[in-house]
Amino acid sequence: MKRLTKKQMVIFAIGQLGWSLLSGIISAWLVTFYLPTDTDIKAGAIQFITPGLVIGGILTILGLITAVSRIFDAITDPLIASLSDRSKNKRGRRIPFMQYAAIPLAIVTVLLFCPPENSTSAKNVAWLSVFIILFYIFMTMYCTPYNALISEFGKTQEDRMFISTAISLTFFVGTMLAYTPFVFAGMLQHSPEDFNKSYRICFIVLAVIAVVAMLLPTFLLKEKDFVDTVPSKSNMFKSLAATFKNRDFRVFAGSDIMYWIGLTLFQTGLPFFVKVSMGLDAGMVMVFMGGMTVLSAALYPFVNGFVRKFGKKKLTICGFLGLAVAYLITAMINVITFIPGIVYGVIICIVAAFPMALLGIIPQSIVADVAEADGIETGENREGMFFAARTFAMKWGQAIALLIFTSLSIVGNAEKVGNEIVPSKLGLMIVAFVAVAFCVLGAVILALYNEKKVMKTIEKKPQQELKEEPAD
Repeated sequence: MKRLTKKQMVIFAIGQLGWSLLSGIISAWLVTFYLPTDTDIKAGAIQFITPGLVIGGILTILGLITAVSRIFDAITDPLIASLSDRSKNKRGRRIPFMQYAAIPLAIVTVLLFCPPENSTSAKNVAWLSVFIILFYIFMTMYCTPYNALISEFGKTQEDRMFISTAISLTFFVGTMLAYTPFVFAGMLQHSPEDFNKSYRICFIVLAVIAVVAMLLPTFLLKEKDFVDTVPSKSNMFKSLAATFKNRDFRVFAGSDIMYWIGLTLFQTGLPFFVKVSMGLDAGMVMVFMGGMTVLSAALYPFVNGFVRKFGKKKLTICGFLGLAVAYLITAMINVITFIPGIVYGVIICIVAAFPMALLGIIPQSIVADVAEADGIETGENREGMFFAARTFAMKWGQAIALLIFTSLSIVGNAEKVGNEIVPSKLGLMIVAFVAVAFCVLGAVILALYNEKKVMKTIEKKPQQELKEEPAD
């Protein structure tokens, strides 16, 4: 089979820019849009759903909706993975799913922010409940097959690391684009009535960009030219059981959930850390995210060299601990108050950049390694199921993070009336400390991963004849 050129690997990575942009919109804006602060309400934001800790005094409606949507994920993740692994489509096992999912995913993302009533209403709760479930279904339909191609397109360790590096960069670019409404929505606001409309316009533009990015690799890359894999014959339950029977994958999945919780707490909390903790203008959210992304991308070339020297496991653990340090600094904003907020922002960006580079590149490659080693040992190609489990870990991490953030960020604002949710400095500090704990726990869990065993298994595989070398 042919081997992807580096240009083709970049085209493949653009697909991740699309879905990470849509995922970033949910991470950055779902809480901000549906649980606006007093300042946003005065500027024209609408309270679409009842906020506050109204579920047993410990959960918000938004947090509960997000958690319940994961019940459906528990079904759709392995189902889509199994259907993809077993597909006999003449165009391949992965790309057809990606094409079918791209446009609906973008449309649903926009509709999530278009509730039917311009006031607090049960209809809005129902609307949000339905479309958040649809969002995660279509996200799974795109991401699970897409991620499975990392292992199938990456025929060598060099190719796999290059792909992982490229998709990590496009992931951060997509996430950064999701924060652009902090800058551009304000330019469209001429009256309070324009507040929600301005954000919806931004979301529509971003969704169009995301669709183009997601569809690009599906039309420019012919899966069958690069992958000649026999479809899996196992049904969903047998395949899922076989996947989690792999000890090293269970270890990785546990640590990965910790990573996504920590990352989502940061992404969701960033606007509030900037506006509440640092006391800065909302536009600085984009500045800090952009600065961290650029700095992280500048460090990417060093990651591959470090991997060859130190291995993936050690560097991933270092990434967890480095991210924990960044969150610890964030927690200190309201403890050591003589340091200006903007200085804290710069320090956090610098400290977090390299850990974000490590954690953005290496984990995808680890999953591909485990999937390949498992295929060698079992003789069955279930890459889709392995990456479905990683997608599942990502979405569970995001759900848990939203529950934590919406519940803890308002600690210290108990005097507020029940129809308001206002993140407090104390609450945000607690959120940051919780993020530190999850990152440290992720490092501890990953220490149990047997990297040497996995790599020795891969080395036993005979080298395939490759018709085409990647371009320089």
